[in-house]
Amino acid sequence: MTRRFRAAVLRGYEEPFAVEDVVLHTEPAPGELLVEIAGAGMCRTDLAVRRSAGRSPLPAVLGHEGAGVVVASGGGPGTETGVGDPVVLSFDSCGHCRNCRGAAPAYCDSFAALNLFGGRAQEPLRLGDADGKALAPRWFGQSSFAEYALVSARNAVRVDPALPVELLGPLGCGFLTGAGAVLNTFRAGPGDPLVVLGAGAVGLAAVMAAVAAGVPVVAVDRLPRRLELAERFGAVPLSADAAGLPERVRRLTDGGARYALDTTASPALINDALRALRPTGTLGLVARLHSALSLEPGTLDRGRSVRHICEGDAVPGLLIPVLTELWRAGRFPFDQLIRTYPLADVNEAERDCEAGRVVKPVLIPEGRSR
Repeated sequence: MTRRFRAAVLRGYEEPFAVEDVVLHTEPAPGELLVEIAGAGMCRTDLAVRRSAGRSPLPAVLGHEGAGVVVASGGGPGTETGVGDPVVLSFDSCGHCRNCRGAAPAYCDSFAALNLFGGRAQEPLRLGDADGKALAPRWFGQSSFAEYALVSARNAVRVDPALPVELLGPLGCGFLTGAGAVLNTFRAGPGDPLVVLGAGAVGLAAVMAAVAAGVPVVAVDRLPRRLELAERFGAVPLSADAAGLPERVRRLTDGGARYALDTTASPALINDALRALRPTGTLGLVARLHSALSLEPGTLDRGRSVRHICEGDAVPGLLIPVLTELWRAGRFPFDQLIRTYPLADVNEAERDCEAGRVVKPVLIPEGRSR
């Protein structure tokens, strides 16, 4: 059985998205769900495909912050979520490697194959365009810039039907990453000052989670509007262009931050963050580095450490319900970062995202636009 619907297709690394008819050539297999997408967040990881130097297969349907309603299930183990259930879609994982069994699915042995490269040629054809040509269909296990997504049940998290499902998709990646870094990786508390470098979607999610946990937080960015948002959410704002940034952070955090979270991949800011840490402090990196990172002398003295954080060290099925409950309580107002766009306006959403005019675009398929 085939299913035809609309999707945003990226055909070339320098081409705009094309919203066109696509064909799904298969129904859900055991362990899979078909989800009608209500909204899909646009993440910089999606846009980074343009700079992947051919490593990501094109043409493809991207999108990895989807949310919607299950319309068909293949049954089998792991498919307790049923038809009619609203779900948030997160990253995929195998479920049986050592890290998955150890509640660390973000470090799954098959993470790259399942999330980044799993859309290469498959037999039989899963997703194609109107002319029958194959499209890479499994970006982060979902490819949710579309009206429907065929996903593994493992990366679908059931949520309360009373929640605004069309806005929940970013909880599956960007907001999960920032909040998870604070709540899971650092396990920060009131005595653990935090500095967040970069007040975009990930950084502001970290700010909101920190404030919810009673953590004193300083937010660093170059854009005044982003700093205003960080201050609204409870952070002390600090311009990235301020002279003597490490010294300023140390003054604001009573001698130095216990934790720092960098979302910028800027070598200069990473070195500043290390200098702003107190002894034995930890810097977490979530952004992909595009060049060698040179650490300045003295930045790792006195027990300071650096580690990479993937997907907020989260088990999505555990953290996403925590974040939705914090939202209900008014303590994680992620919806204030979102601007919705019809799926047909995907290119406008990308331009606004790249220009910093919006923190988190969310694409709404036709018929659901508001």
